[in-house]
Amino acid sequence: MKNLYLAAMASCASVTPALAQGADNVMFADLRVDPAQITVIATGSPQPIDQTGQPITVLTAADLDRLQGPDITRALEQVPGLTLSRNGGPGAFTGVRLRGSDSEQVLVLVDGVRVEDVAAPGAGFDFGTLTTGGIERIDVLRGSNSVTWGSAALGGVIAIQSRELSGIEASAEGGSRGSFAGEAAAGLAKDAYALSLTGGYTTTSGVSAAAVGTEADGARQWRLGGKGRLYLLPGLSLVATARYADTRTAIDGFPAPSFTFADTPEYQITRQASGRVGLRYQGDGLTLSTGFALADTKRDYYDPTFGTAPSYGYRGRSERADLIGRVQLPAHFALDFGADSEWTRYSGTFDTRQSARQTSGHAMLGWYTDIISLAAGLRHDDHNRFGGATTLGANGTVRLARGLRLRASYGEGFKAPTLFQLLSNFGNAALRPERSRSYDAGVEFRSGPVTAALTVYRRDSRDLIAFVSCFGQTTGICTSRPFGTYDNIGKARAEGAEAELTLRPVSTVTLRSVYTYTRARNLTPGSAQFGLDLARRPAHALTLSGDYETPLAGLALGADLRLVSQSFDNAANTVRLPGGPVATFRASLPVHARITLHARLENAFNTRLPTAAGYSAVGRGAFAGLKVRY
Repeated sequence: MKNLYLAAMASCASVTPALAQGADNVMFADLRVDPAQITVIATGSPQPIDQTGQPITVLTAADLDRLQGPDITRALEQVPGLTLSRNGGPGAFTGVRLRGSDSEQVLVLVDGVRVEDVAAPGAGFDFGTLTTGGIERIDVLRGSNSVTWGSAALGGVIAIQSRELSGIEASAEGGSRGSFAGEAAAGLAKDAYALSLTGGYTTTSGVSAAAVGTEADGARQWRLGGKGRLYLLPGLSLVATARYADTRTAIDGFPAPSFTFADTPEYQITRQASGRVGLRYQGDGLTLSTGFALADTKRDYYDPTFGTAPSYGYRGRSERADLIGRVQLPAHFALDFGADSEWTRYSGTFDTRQSARQTSGHAMLGWYTDIISLAAGLRHDDHNRFGGATTLGANGTVRLARGLRLRASYGEGFKAPTLFQLLSNFGNAALRPERSRSYDAGVEFRSGPVTAALTVYRRDSRDLIAFVSCFGQTTGICTSRPFGTYDNIGKARAEGAEAELTLRPVSTVTLRSVYTYTRARNLTPGSAQFGLDLARRPAHALTLSGDYETPLAGLALGADLRLVSQSFDNAANTVRLPGGPVATFRASLPVHARITLHARLENAFNTRLPTAAGYSAVGRGAFAGLKVRY
């Protein structure tokens, strides 16, 4: 396997390091700027990427169109340091990790709204409920950054922005396993106002969730979204976004009499609603954004064996008021600042309603020039259930020569205990937040047809929250917790390197490669797993991609290869998950100025690579469709 990686790295190249593909100007943060040059994920306010020392990758709508299809994970695999786990086929629960973190330690934002499921035990986000439809760009910050983003940004931040559209678009595709994906969007964008509406539907018969099963476990989702902007006064705009998704996913369970994982008729329905309304001001030397955001997730589980009513369910809700801004100061200094207050609550079939409140404030002072940029800041959060948490962060970048940049960052992260971990029947009200310290340094080179980057990183985590069995124990932490509880018992380290290269040898050919090496280990003192690999973290991950614009009537051809190494599924490192390559071939053809046909062959060599033990993986599939723009 190691030789295969080395051979692939030597023979091909590419993916953009912290910069997006494409040069078309789009409306971003109410400024007409090149999305390849600006991000808000570093400080919360628009900032040139080359003025931050933090490692950031941007995927644009052009990248999503090029890669095709509704499955967002195929696009995320273009990001260095990112791996995922999926419990079956598309639509099944999907967790995303950054640099060996837990999936629950990655903060996910959709149009500025924190969308983690606060009713889930770990309060993570299920990427199985998110498709590429209506997305304008995806910003990924790799590394801890709780100074700007607060709780859950221990492993990193993924910020997703929906499109502001002027015109009408529609797309549809069908293919293997009864799959269909349809999207429609309409919008009107002027200097004084903008309104976009999107809708979509996806369905697939899927594959059996259980590896031993024969019954296909499908998924379907319908979704609606909206985005609006209204110019009120010079520099001042009213902005609003909304998203609703209804997802039905078939799952397998543990039927009698063997009670082993196998086919069952069970399914899950997840309803997600989120939105934000606020004001945005852009003036000379001052940028402000303030608003109120809401995110609501309801999950119900059904087993038709016992009737039509839900067997059990959970509901989580967060409401958040926030203010974030930037003040330009003399002598190239700038102050980024923010404050927020969040109210969260959850309830479940077996848990009474519980709630918590968290308030915070942060500030970051930076000195930004064309040659050198330096920034440092701090944040304090106060949680009414566990107390306070203070985090620090600093980063810097220097241009060594034309096209050559050196960057480095230090970030602290924390993750508040979830309401389930604190207050459920398994809860422990004495829990402390999980903490991390993240270090990285990198060099980037951009000159003509060549873009390259190399980054080394390390993250040390402590006070990690883990479930504790109370079998046979009734005292101490197990008092009144006969079925177990949670405790701060974990310590871990993740370290590695990321290499990125993009080549454009001629104007019609683009080659991209992203390679990541990660070693994530359990360093919990006294643990039987001390020194062992953390579960589901492959040491090697490589993505190769190539695109060719042929001279034949605009026909474009592309191919992607994802290669991961073996990993372990359990903390004891006794159950292995296989590694290997998954290849996809793509083609698109404009048949009219407003109509484009596309087709692809996914997993062309039918390599089945489950990312969770006992679960299936999707094999070969063929898909074709069209997109219409007016």
